[in-house]
Amino acid sequence: MGGYLTTSNEKETAVMVALINQGQPEEKVIEYLDELAFLAETMGLEVVKSFTQRMDKPEVRSFVGKGKLEEIQTYIKAEDIKVIIFDDDLSPSQLRNLEKELGIKIYDRSLLILDIFLKRAQTAQAKTQVELARSNYLLPRLTRMWTHLERQRGGTATRGGAGEKEIETDRRNIRNTITVLKKKLEKIEKQNEVQRKSRKSIVRTALVGYTNVGKSTIMRMMTKADVLAEDKLFATVDSTVRKVVLGDVPFLLSDTVGFIRKLPTHLIESFKSTLDEVREADILLHVVDVSHPYFQDQMETVNQTLADIGAADKPTIIVFNKIDQFKHDLDEDILEEMENPPVTLDELKQTYMAKEGVQSVFISATKKQNIKELRAVLLEEVTEKHMKIFPNYLKNEYY
Repeated sequence: MGGYLTTSNEKETAVMVALINQGQPEEKVIEYLDELAFLAETMGLEVVKSFTQRMDKPEVRSFVGKGKLEEIQTYIKAEDIKVIIFDDDLSPSQLRNLEKELGIKIYDRSLLILDIFLKRAQTAQAKTQVELARSNYLLPRLTRMWTHLERQRGGTATRGGAGEKEIETDRRNIRNTITVLKKKLEKIEKQNEVQRKSRKSIVRTALVGYTNVGKSTIMRMMTKADVLAEDKLFATVDSTVRKVVLGDVPFLLSDTVGFIRKLPTHLIESFKSTLDEVREADILLHVVDVSHPYFQDQMETVNQTLADIGAADKPTIIVFNKIDQFKHDLDEDILEEMENPPVTLDELKQTYMAKEGVQSVFISATKKQNIKELRAVLLEEVTEKHMKIFPNYLKNEYY
């Protein structure tokens, strides 16, 4: 990129940009930028500074105002910054204008998430899903891609002529790619549908939750399977299904992709077959990182996503994870900015456990705390569903 050489151990430096407005007050923006920095770290970038601006809505041409753009430009040149990340999606014209002004690689939130998914996808299904989502996202932004290509070749961006012809060729190619990927995904989804139909005689459970809340750790603990579990966003992209037996009752447990604020629409559409594991589950285990200062907001994001895919009304067990890391003695400045500061863990337990019709368990998957309680609650729910499939279950030799 741009003639700079980096070693494999050297991270590219990045800055972040976000707007503060009525829809995104300052305390929310701070939270979102913390998450964006974590996304950047997952992508292998090192965030060194954040820029915010108070604006009712993004500036049509360059997202931020002229003065703020000049401030960012000055910093980028002085500190030799390689990447800039915007916390909201940019229009094709904004991308084109910003790249012309700044001359460095630009990510918006959606493209950053898509590239992380592309790096982490393992199965043919997940790779196809991500490639399709990314192709749909990039189609209207090919002017920007052509600019990157020219700079990587050591030339300058071409205006008109051959450059425009290349862009049109790229558009045709990417449309053809989208068609091929859709057909490939349809074939994979048909195969998966056959597999899911064969599972109708067994209770199905699914782990859902915000990204990086510990779903894969719980999956590995419950199934003793070799499932990737890292302290990174989107450690799991592929859906993993394993058979579990509790108290002689067999059931299937699936680990699914973590949800996140502003998950790209194209990605949700492309991950339809993976999300079918959630839609068709009999029981959901909604895993929550109770140590996160904004865990309630994360829960709302998950609940909204479940509603969007038609899975909001399923029997759900809320699994509050990471109780070993729970802290309510936060910095006073942070507490003042929060509308609903965290209470003590005991108060939190009483609040949620007293809610009618809501099953909740408080555990630490890494420290193996209260795992017996989780298994007992899950067994009760699974047995109830199992008995509906096999009404004569209680008469068998297990009891």
